[in-house]
Amino acid sequence: MPDAVKYILDANVLIEAKRRYYAFDLCPGFWDCLLYHNRMGNLESIDHVGKELSEGDDLDAWKKQSPGFFAPTESAAISTAYRDINQWVQSQERFSNFEKSRFADDVDAWVIAYAKANNVTVVTHEVSAPKSTKVKIPDVCDHFDVKHTNTFDMLRKLGVVFSWEAS
Repeated sequence: MPDAVKYILDANVLIEAKRRYYAFDLCPGFWDCLLYHNRMGNLESIDHVGKELSEGDDLDAWKKQSPGFFAPTESAAISTAYRDINQWVQSQERFSNFEKSRFADDVDAWVIAYAKANNVTVVTHEVSAPKSTKVKIPDVCDHFDVKHTNTFDMLRKLGVVFSWEAS
């Protein structure tokens, strides 16, 4: 039985999958799985992530065929969470000024804000690094009590299995 948790995908989940282990020509089932679970209400990404994806490649074509996959972020709750997240990051002395600036211009804060406002779990390839001068999604999530996981654990919790049979 699939997990009842709802997931929000960070851009790196889609980009890394396309570039490496779930390339469209290698594992089309991964992409079909994402759309299936999106239709079931289990996962999505956000409009800011959709805008960040490259144009003119397989992922762009998939994105254009999946407009409902990228949820809008125009709500007061998301905007408030986004502001709070950025204010907290900017107040942290451990993060370098460059990293603070990068984070302010990146979609990561929007992903976390959406998750916080909608009580969903962030899916990312980033891992916690509490002493790093770089802003890491899991560390920000932990501060704001937002759940996070990686792609493989999400797939396991959703009951996804990719199989192969010789023809």
